[in-house]
Amino acid sequence: MLILDSVSRGFGAGVHRRQVLDQVSLSIPAGTETVILGRSGSGKSTLLNLISGIDRPDSGRVLFEGQDLTALREPQRTLFRRRRVGFVYQFFNLLPTLSVEENVRLVLSLDGVGSVPARQRSRAMLARVGLGDRLEAPVDVLSGGEQQRVALARALVHEPALLLADEPTGNLDEATAAQLGPLLRELSRAHGATVILVTHDRQLAAGADRCLVLREGRMQLTP
Repeated sequence: MLILDSVSRGFGAGVHRRQVLDQVSLSIPAGTETVILGRSGSGKSTLLNLISGIDRPDSGRVLFEGQDLTALREPQRTLFRRRRVGFVYQFFNLLPTLSVEENVRLVLSLDGVGSVPARQRSRAMLARVGLGDRLEAPVDVLSGGEQQRVALARALVHEPALLLADEPTGNLDEATAAQLGPLLRELSRAHGATVILVTHDRQLAAGADRCLVLREGRMQLTP
């Protein structure tokens, strides 16, 4: 499904330039879960930005189902993300002025799904994450774990081919994080999504199909 071909990305100029990714090559089969470990600042988030088309590499290619994302213009990359990619972030990124259901439904509305089917699909997904009784609640009254479950429902409600999770348990306490990891895995597999999850938490990596380490700009197999 996804191929990174000698991808490099750096920031800054001259003596202040920092090479974050250095000739990273990676192949991700469809329907699998790949966990990428690395310390803070190792380039994990930069890697996800390149995979999703938010950013472009300095060199190399990112191929999704044979299509070169690096050759697409910004409007095309935006449409690709909207229809084919789901995101789960460390800090939830929910809209505080919207209710639980409205946060999830917005993804479908932006993609042109009618109001009735969008409402039905949003409510069904929220029920799957255990929030079927909190549909009208403002998201800012929810606990951190509940907010991340809303974010997970939002990421999967449009049935993306690719789910990108950036430190999804990094803002949760240990007990809540231990519950969210299996839920993310269960729902993504039920929807057939390919998962790339970046984290520094080795416990979250347990059960993945493959675990890699990003170190000094290069990808390595875990020992």
